Amino acid sequence: MTQQAFADRLGKSKSWVDKVERGVRQLDRYSVIQEIADVLRLDPEMLLGPRRPLPTTPTLDGVDAIRAALACYQHRPQHTVTAQQAARQVTHAWMSYQHGRYPQLLATLPGLLDATHGTRILLASTYRITAAVLVKLDHADLAWLAADRAVTTAADDPTLTAPATIGVAQALRALGHHRLALTAALTAAATTDDHAVRGTLHLEAGLAAAADGDRRNAHDLLDHAAALAEGPLDHTDPHHTGFGPVAVQAARSFAAHRLGDTVESVQRHEAAVRSDGWPRLPPEHRAAHLVDAAHAHPDVGDPGRAGHVLLDADSIAPAEVRSRPAARTLLTQTIQRGPAPADVTRLAAVVGLTRQP
Repeated sequence: MTQQAFADRLGKSKSWVDKVERGVRQLDRYSVIQEIADVLRLDPEMLLGPRRPLPTTPTLDGVDAIRAALACYQHRPQHTVTAQQAARQVTHAWMSYQHGRYPQLLATLPGLLDATHGTRILLASTYRITAAVLVKLDHADLAWLAADRAVTTAADDPTLTAPATIGVAQALRALGHHRLALTAALTAAATTDDHAVRGTLHLEAGLAAAADGDRRNAHDLLDHAAALAEGPLDHTDPHHTGFGPVAVQAARSFAAHRLGDTVESVQRHEAAVRSDGWPRLPPEHRAAHLVDAAHAHPDVGDPGRAGHVLLDADSIAPAEVRSRPAARTLLTQTIQRGPAPADVTRLAAVVGLTRQP
């Protein structure tokens, strides 16, 4: 087919077709790609490039296996491993979480809960990981149970109890119990001298206050966290908090959105991703912040930008977009609002979401 014939069938100029073929003009609208596919009698996916493998999405079976593991009050070890082997498995599980590999974690956590029984530090840490991933996947009630188990396992040891309470606060916030989350976080913060743990607990308390509409308390708590972030921090992050100045900036962005200060939220988000410390945040933390930030863009009249931010999150930790209900819902809303960029529409197709007419 000649360029002129192709242009005639599309209702475009020959110059337009020539620029597209030479890469001078980008095809950034799915509707145009669909028209070209119709003319060429091709599936639009052929024009969008190789299709990435469909993601492994957490299933209820995975969550049910964790629920069953948590319900085993009379523990009978199924597998015998050494303390050293269990420690390596817990370290690997933390790495999996911080890289956003949630489907894999769902498969391994029941066995890890079994393997770490009898070793208080490792079991408390495993409960923390379990609570964290369950919050991500919108199973906050089960997350609260796992987080509570982490605190109980810590047995009044502040070096274990305070980090474990981070999960309690996150689960309570996810359940909508914001004042309880604030109280739990501040009570635990008073028991630890670890700046990263204490700062993270103040972030949780500040976010709980923001969700409760308590503007003054939210700002005071986040300011306190910011002061802690400027102090000496153990950059090995032994408690897996990801705490630091960038984490505070990201939390301020989220809190501003919850308080209705959407423009400020977007500005703080942009400052966070431009900062030198941004690449040093764990991939999970960066992608989770991007998902949170994406929710603010429709509120400032820029729904298309939300799709691009979700694409950025997907490039860092795909499961943050592909497995988390909150991100999947936002992606669906983005493509339903009207013509979306082709790469956003393609992501929705890969995730398994359909574009409604």
